Amino acid sequence: MTHLLASDDLFAVEPPLKGGQLKERLQFLIHAANPIAPFLAHRVEEIYRGVRDVKPGSLVAKRVLSAFLLQFISDATVWLSLESVTKTEREKYLAEMNPTERYWYETLFPKWLQENDEKFYTWKQKIRQGVFTASDTDIIQVMANGILNQEGAFLQRYVADLSMATDLVVSRHSKQPLCVQITSLSPEYIEEKYRRWKRTLLLWKIDRGLFISYNPSSEGYVNRIVNLALYNSDNLASGNYLKYCF
Repeated sequence: MTHLLASDDLFAVEPPLKGGQLKERLQFLIHAANPIAPFLAHRVEEIYRGVRDVKPGSLVAKRVLSAFLLQFISDATVWLSLESVTKTEREKYLAEMNPTERYWYETLFPKWLQENDEKFYTWKQKIRQGVFTASDTDIIQVMANGILNQEGAFLQRYVADLSMATDLVVSRHSKQPLCVQITSLSPEYIEEKYRRWKRTLLLWKIDRGLFISYNPSSEGYVNRIVNLALYNSDNLASGNYLKYCF
């Protein structure tokens, strides 16, 4: 039977859900969230309405859609479980998270659940229709590995990417993680994208951010991106939204 995670299993990794199970879990979350967090139930219902007519086999075949649903269901379940335990238990489990996870569950994810997301309808439709393809996927994965190799932490979420212009949330020594976006756009498009990026971070009240435009032919660009992300995660002051181009 589908259930919220027990406190001892809050960070347990569940096996991947199949197409029909994804729908069942969404329906359960609507029911479970209503008395605790109606705004979560509303957001889950918005997502469920977009996939309820999609056949289970098609859900699995649409890899980005199924990956998004798995990620969202996991986040919603953990967040709802945190809301369902005592304050002492909640602090215990939050303390076991790394800073990027804690920032996600305490700040960014509940903010997205409760506030208007002007981009949500558009990207939800694109994911459902299978026309959305994540950009810079390979470099982001390599960057994430580089962050881990330097004893940093990162978090990657579809919601953060598509709604908050954040490819990775990065931290190392600082308890306040940094929202990072990377791009390899042509130089003539950079300024406009930077302005949109900064506007998005300000809209979500994200305290500081790093925008990196890189040239894939530049020697050692991956290490440079990783070092910029970690250095600014440790040192960038609040209220700053830096842009690096190389």
